[in-house]
Amino acid sequence: MEEAPLIFHINGVPPYVTYSWVAMVILIAFSIIVRKRLALLPSGIQNVAEIAIEGLYNFTEGNMGHRANRIFFPLIGTLGFYILICNLMGLVPGFESPTSNLNTNAAMAVCVFLSTHFLGIRIHGLKYFGHFFGPIRSIPAIPLMLLIFIIEIIAHLARPVTLSVRLFGNMISKHMILLILAILVPMILPTTILALGVLVSVVQAFVFLLLSTLYLAGAAEAEEHEGD
Repeated sequence: MEEAPLIFHINGVPPYVTYSWVAMVILIAFSIIVRKRLALLPSGIQNVAEIAIEGLYNFTEGNMGHRANRIFFPLIGTLGFYILICNLMGLVPGFESPTSNLNTNAAMAVCVFLSTHFLGIRIHGLKYFGHFFGPIRSIPAIPLMLLIFIIEIIAHLARPVTLSVRLFGNMISKHMILLILAILVPMILPTTILALGVLVSVVQAFVFLLLSTLYLAGAAEAEEHEGD
């Protein structure tokens, strides 16, 4: 089975970049439409937007806390909706999912990585870096502190790698599974195949969002227990 030709294609521009722009245009257009229809008594598309944003806000606030959520909800919320749209685009013939390319995911993961440490420094100041050495502070514990420091550095550097590779791997495997199922049962299970693709797209956007909020929550609480 041959893949459908790409609808949006610009010579010299990688398809994942082009479809990233398409996803951004969809988000911006949706935001403009909702803004123009804002009313005291919400209805239609405003209801959909309010339910989605309020549900996402409550979810991230439950993970990050009120203070961190106020700072980073615009970033996390945008990433959540952007990833979801990118994932779903791969289900449309002639479209390509930008999140099936590692470059797109790495760019988002680096943003989360930098935001995590920015939040930690903003809340705790330079004391934020103290948690990299563990809870013990004494001269005899210096070797242990150095070992913990190395482990923490490796763990933090691995976060953007795991975020980007996890999403990339799952989106690639989704496309392969859907293609195989479409070849094996093209006339029997088309609706089921599409439903599976939607489910995977939503779950992977949720996982990326969940891990990002947990990383930010960890930065916000990095030094809170040292004084206990």
